Amino acid sequence: MPRPPDRPDKPAARPSASTGPHPRNRHRGRYDFAALTAATPALSSFVVDTPGGEASIDFSDPAAVRALNRALLKTQYGIAHWDLPEGYLCPPIPGRADYLHGLADLLATSSAGDAQAGNIPRGSSIRVLDVGTGANLIYPLLGHREYGWRFVGTDIDIIALRAAEAITDANGLRKMIELRHQPEPARIFDGVLRSDEVFDLTLCNPPFHASATDAAEGNLRKRRNLGQREAVDAAARPSLSRLNFGGQHSELWCAGGEVGFVKRMIRESAGIATRVCWFSTLIAKSEHLADVRKQLQQVAAQDVRVVAMAQGNKQSRFVAWTFLDAAQREAWRASRWL
Repeated sequence: MPRPPDRPDKPAARPSASTGPHPRNRHRGRYDFAALTAATPALSSFVVDTPGGEASIDFSDPAAVRALNRALLKTQYGIAHWDLPEGYLCPPIPGRADYLHGLADLLATSSAGDAQAGNIPRGSSIRVLDVGTGANLIYPLLGHREYGWRFVGTDIDIIALRAAEAITDANGLRKMIELRHQPEPARIFDGVLRSDEVFDLTLCNPPFHASATDAAEGNLRKRRNLGQREAVDAAARPSLSRLNFGGQHSELWCAGGEVGFVKRMIRESAGIATRVCWFSTLIAKSEHLADVRKQLQQVAAQDVRVVAMAQGNKQSRFVAWTFLDAAQREAWRASRWL
């Protein structure tokens, strides 16, 4: 059983203000489409001119986002070969990079002070668990290239894991990125972790929706925000194959939706409390934070952080928690990172 918090009266963490991408994010400015298309000519067929005369792509088109990602991964991260099976989630890279940089800051934060870039633990001794890594494998690719971390990626989808394995093999990363199948869709950590292994971080991009209908309606709102006109009657709702950035059902929805998935994750995390320094997950909807905080209080998490992120007009956040007190985290740092 986890120990009670050292300071039960400590107020819950609140999101900090975020006005733009993380300072270390490589994608803070506008995309250089001239350089990107020179490196990846296939991207040129998706480039269009905005009303303001600037080059861009249709971000509601998964094929266009896939081509942009391929170019970004090649030019910015040295990933020469990257592809996805048709219909699988193709995430926007800048937001994913922000999550990783925020986690790096979390590791750099000692019990006595604020994060400093020079204190970020780097290299293959840092082990990170990516829950639901997907066919895109985006977090292990970015995390390894930015910080040299070693990853274990898990997923319930065998096809996604095969696609992810093809990416690791094509880029010579199999020693740095291990992939495991989770045979029980209702489980998160149970069944895929070995009894003696520890992780410095876990991360997750949980399914946002509670059903296929919710996912389709969420996509309709996204397309409107991107300036597209769609009929709003039920007969004209977008098909799942046209969901913004693509996605299989296991990537987009699950029983209980985002908050249900995260609460299950928190409950399971208490069972491996001393084997992970920091657990974390994205939270798409701010209204879910109250339920998440309540669940974390119930399992007696020692420290909870809510870190705000921003990409353009989009606001998001991740929640991180640990069952280790300050002294235990210092001992972890001394034994594994120094």
